[in-house]
Amino acid sequence: MWVGTSGGAIRYDLTTEDYRHFDVRNGLLANGVFHVSRIDDTRMAIGTYGGGLAVLDEISNNFKIYNVPDGLGDAFVYDVLTAKNGDLWIATWTGVNRIINSELDNPEAWQLFTVENTQGGIPNDWIYGLAEGPNGQIWLATEGGLTRFKDNQWQNWQHEDGLGADYELVKDFNPFKRDPAKYSRHHAQQKVEQGLTGVNTAYNPNYIVSMDVASNGDIWVGTWGAGLNRFDGENWQVYTHLDGLPSNHIFMLDMAKDGTLWVGTNKGIAKKLPDSDEFTLYTTEDGLFADAIFSMDIQDDGTLWIGSYGGVARISHFDH
Repeated sequence: MWVGTSGGAIRYDLTTEDYRHFDVRNGLLANGVFHVSRIDDTRMAIGTYGGGLAVLDEISNNFKIYNVPDGLGDAFVYDVLTAKNGDLWIATWTGVNRIINSELDNPEAWQLFTVENTQGGIPNDWIYGLAEGPNGQIWLATEGGLTRFKDNQWQNWQHEDGLGADYELVKDFNPFKRDPAKYSRHHAQQKVEQGLTGVNTAYNPNYIVSMDVASNGDIWVGTWGAGLNRFDGENWQVYTHLDGLPSNHIFMLDMAKDGTLWVGTNKGIAKKLPDSDEFTLYTTEDGLFADAIFSMDIQDDGTLWIGSYGGVARISHFDH
């Protein structure tokens, strides 16, 4: 089991309960870890906050860092996806990289896709998530909407297409009252570009924070204050606090093998069964370390590992 933290990455052996801590003292260029995943049988990818992509060779236990001079779009790496065809996709704050056949050490294998060179097919260069559909299409969660790469063509969907709940529907249930535009030039510009100048709280229906793909190909996306969304390729369905969610800020999504959808929010984690539109809520009262949920993984035996603000909870089962 791997855990990414603001102080590095931790490799935890579930059998022996031994662990090893990786940070700037033994290979990383930055301690802030956004992402950890396996590239192949011997390589782990660690996406960092400002330190590029760190790849651990588990045979030698040595890191190799890939950064902007190597072709990486940005030193801030939010997600990494190994596609079924062997390509490696890397989400950054300056577009998305594709490395053909995951040949990281081959400069000719590196590609970078941005708003500019896709002629707006990617609507925003801040990429937060990656997922692969059943037919090999690549989905991007961006700060400007949902994007699909299929048959070498880019297509995107935004609030005007059905993504995210309207502001009037959710504004009174928003716990984040501070306007990000007052503290960030980036968010101030974003409000102008996306027609959100009348919004003075933390809300953006185009800002996709989390994403996962169901076995039938449906895309589930979580937004920054505009609720949970399901997209079947043509139609959108939006879920908000009015449908039983504890919050409209959706930080994490995890689709279990049985089709159960786990929804991480700032007010706990919600469970949605495959054939139901009802949500069951779990909080610190049920065993979570904290109610702000950012990540999750499920062991083969069903044990839940839930990452939250400040710590991780290992839960064999919930009581309800």
